[in-house]
Amino acid sequence: MPSLVVHYALVGLLAATLLGAAFDRRSLLVSLAVVTIPDVDAFIALFSTAGHRTATTNLVIPAVAAAVLAVDLYVREESFVRERWGAYGIRVAWFCVFVYAVAHVLLDAVGGGANLLWPLHDQFYQIRGRLELSTQRGIVQTFVETSPPSSGGDGGGGGGGVPTLRSIGNTSEVQMSTGIDPNPGAEEQPEVVDRVFPVARGGWQLYLLIVGTLATAARFVVGHDLPEE
Repeated sequence: MPSLVVHYALVGLLAATLLGAAFDRRSLLVSLAVVTIPDVDAFIALFSTAGHRTATTNLVIPAVAAAVLAVDLYVREESFVRERWGAYGIRVAWFCVFVYAVAHVLLDAVGGGANLLWPLHDQFYQIRGRLELSTQRGIVQTFVETSPPSSGGDGGGGGGGVPTLRSIGNTSEVQMSTGIDPNPGAEEQPEVVDRVFPVARGGWQLYLLIVGTLATAARFVVGHDLPEE
């Protein structure tokens, strides 16, 4: 499962490439704060089954936020965001909605699973699949299930196998372990509990952490404008 610092690295990378002239310390800090919110459910899990990767790690929250922002900007006669922060605030607001969904919720779904549609639909999903170009079988993909799985289970020959969204259970069946609650639902002796707070689990997470951090730092150094020759 991606750690919070891996989420931060992805946010920094996206901010450096997407925010343009709105990229500064304030917009970066705001977006980092927003992408921290989904992990609040690690504490909610201490007293509720609808806890980690459920209560705040879902796509319903950014969808509602996007709807509220759209109403404020395009329906109301006087927009709160536009009047107070102008074009800078509009770009940062939309970016925060985007990174909540993409840089945290969907990244969690790729890296272990998330209850994407809670509370509308109580089911954890993992995003899995592959896309290949084979000289013998042509385009081979398992992101969209277009045929029954082959007997070998490798998804070859046209897209069977494990589809992109794989259901792994609901909140009563799936409990995610965290450093806050290492063994959810189990009786624990506090003096022997090993609380692990991950930094990078796997090469791809370490790679993203390093590249995202360096890209964010470089954006501050290089800036947005080309130097005068």
